[in-house]
Amino acid sequence: MRVSAEPFLSLRGVAKTYRTGGRETVAVQDVTLDLGDGEFLALVGPSGCGKSTLLKILAGLHPHDAGELRIGHRGFDPGRDIGVAFQQPLLLKWRRVLDNVTLPAEILGLPMAATRDRARDLLALVGLAGTEDKYPYELSGGMQQRVSLARALVHDPKLVLLDEPFGALDALTRERMNLELRRIWAASGKTVVLVTHGVQEAVFCATRVAVLTAGPARMADYFPVTLGEPRDLTIRNTPEFGALAHRVYGKLGLE
Repeated sequence: MRVSAEPFLSLRGVAKTYRTGGRETVAVQDVTLDLGDGEFLALVGPSGCGKSTLLKILAGLHPHDAGELRIGHRGFDPGRDIGVAFQQPLLLKWRRVLDNVTLPAEILGLPMAATRDRARDLLALVGLAGTEDKYPYELSGGMQQRVSLARALVHDPKLVLLDEPFGALDALTRERMNLELRRIWAASGKTVVLVTHGVQEAVFCATRVAVLTAGPARMADYFPVTLGEPRDLTIRNTPEFGALAHRVYGKLGLE
C-alpha cells in the first residue's frame, strides 16, 4: 500500500441537492474527509442514505452543489484515471469475457494489443483464467462480478469506485468476493472506495471507514481500521474486529 503525505482524495463540506418539479431533496450534506494514495475507504450507511450519490459525485457523474472536492495528484485525468464497478455487472451479453474487459480501453482509444494482454493478466488475477472466450451467460453471478472488477482495472486507473458490487450475491459468494477484492487491492495498489450497507464487509475490507447517516448523508464517523495486514475471515472473530463493528453499529443506531 502506497500512502503519501498529501491526501489523494479530499472532500470539504461537499453537498448535493436534487431539484425536481419545484421540490428539493438534499441527498448529501457537509461531507468532509481525506484519503491517502493507495488506501481503501468503505462508505457504509443505511439503504437510500446517499452513499451512491456521493460515489457518483466522485466519479464525475453528478456535480456537487457546495463544498470542495479534489481527487488525485498532478496529472490526474478523471476520464482516464477512474474505474467504476456497480452492483450489477452490466456486462454486454453479445461480447465475450475478454472483449467485455477491454471495453473501457477501447472507448479511451488505448493500444489494443497491450490492452488485451493486460485483460488476460487481470482475468488471471481475479481467478478467471481460461474464461476469455466465454459469454456472460456461461458464468455465475460471482464470476460476472469478477469480470466487472477486471474491466474496472483494465485501463490502469488510479482510483477504483465500487457501488455495492456484491449486494446481489448470496452470503457465501459475498464473503469469497470480499477476500478476492482485498487480494486484488493489495496486488494492484489502487486507491479504492467501496459503497456498502454491510457493516462487517466495511470493517473487513477497508483501511478507513466513513459512516453516513440516514438521508441526507452526513458524516457520523470516520476512522482508520487498525486490524493489520493481511486479513482472512477469521479476523471477524477477534475482539478488535468486534469493537470496530460495534462502533459502526452504534453510529447507525443499531446497538
